[in-house]
Amino acid sequence: MNAKVHILLIEDEKSFCSYITALLGRSGYHITTAMTGTEGLSLAASLCPDLILLDLGLPDMDGFLVLEELRSWSHIPIIIVSVCSEEQEKVKALDLGADDYVTKPFYPGELTARIRTALRHSRSQAPSQIYRALNLEIDLDKRTIHLDGEQVHLTQIEYQLLSLLAENAGRVLTYNTMLRRIWGPYAETNNQILRVNMANIRRKIEKNPAQPQYLFTEVGVGYRMRENDTE
Repeated sequence: MNAKVHILLIEDEKSFCSYITALLGRSGYHITTAMTGTEGLSLAASLCPDLILLDLGLPDMDGFLVLEELRSWSHIPIIIVSVCSEEQEKVKALDLGADDYVTKPFYPGELTARIRTALRHSRSQAPSQIYRALNLEIDLDKRTIHLDGEQVHLTQIEYQLLSLLAENAGRVLTYNTMLRRIWGPYAETNNQILRVNMANIRRKIEKNPAQPQYLFTEVGVGYRMRENDTE
């Protein structure tokens, strides 16, 4: 199972990076290293890792700023790994959205246990894998969409948008949230590309796109998907 888990390590100390890569590699994890906060943010957006290990003492920017930026667009589990053991720093990190805090030095087994716990928690928070409303069914596990029993074919971006809305059915997702979640934190703020893709999705799943049953526009704010039908 671990062979499929990709961990991003944001840390500037080369010897520590080598140690972590070897330690977690023995457990089957795949590690990518970023030596600066800027590089870490870029890799987090492009690679979408399963978990991030973040040092707070980075050469180019405060680790807390990196944490804040990551949490502004991502729910990826983040474990802080820092030499600072002050309670105030730990509380601040957790308040900003870190999932856990490990103080250097640590026992190897402690870090791997914390990683397993964070990954389990992340997976347990996953939404229901089946979305059903009226005549539309989306299987988020199999990545299939059926309307009136017939399979609907979407492009990759269209599917990512629709599945994001299905996972948050009933909630309004702002334009910026959707742009960041699909195209990354450095996406253009112009939402024209989002509108074009949403119009294409509507043509494929709505009988009358002008009077949608599934995808609703909250004018000036974003989009909302019809809630799951109750069992």
